[in-house]
Amino acid sequence: MEHVTSTPLSRSASGPVLNRPNAVAVGTIVWLGSEVMFFAGLFAIYFTLRSTSPELWATETSKLDVPYASVNTIILVLSSFACQFAVFAAERFQVHRTSWNPKDWGMTEWFFVTYCMGAIFVCGQLFEYAHLWHDGVTLSSSAYGSAFYMTTGFHGLHVTGGLIAFLLTLGRGFAAKNFGHKEATTAIVVSYYWHFVDVVWIGLFAVIYLLK
Repeated sequence: MEHVTSTPLSRSASGPVLNRPNAVAVGTIVWLGSEVMFFAGLFAIYFTLRSTSPELWATETSKLDVPYASVNTIILVLSSFACQFAVFAAERFQVHRTSWNPKDWGMTEWFFVTYCMGAIFVCGQLFEYAHLWHDGVTLSSSAYGSAFYMTTGFHGLHVTGGLIAFLLTLGRGFAAKNFGHKEATTAIVVSYYWHFVDVVWIGLFAVIYLLK
């Protein structure tokens, strides 16, 4: 008597699994690519105006408070580290702290620190604007004033947009009953944006304040 064996038509559970990239993360990266082109245009405007008015740049850049801007820059750069710690907490689905020790903080605590540091940066930039305005460097005073306020101003608007995103993410963290992959993805894409803003400012700081 022959024994007939049959093979299952379904694939084994141990077969290869197709892992597709997260659509939200990919969309954010593509959008940030367009933002790179936008800021590249601002850099091009700044360099073009500087090349045509070297004497004006030599006079006006002497009014910049480089040590003050350096401290403000350090605050913004350090905020990226706090932001990344928030991402690490979100990836392990830890929304809130388990103790007052910073190593036990969750996503909300680290994002709150990031928000505060970003807000300090924006306030510092506004204070610098007031000081330069008093010294006669305005948006319409010269080509330098236009270039300075356009480049730093648009960046400041992007930082403000990031602060709003942090508030929305914090609100979602408190409102979510079950913090999962969807909420963690939101935290991750917000961090992409914030790191991008920080890198752009490092470039602006080097060009405007250091390469005077």
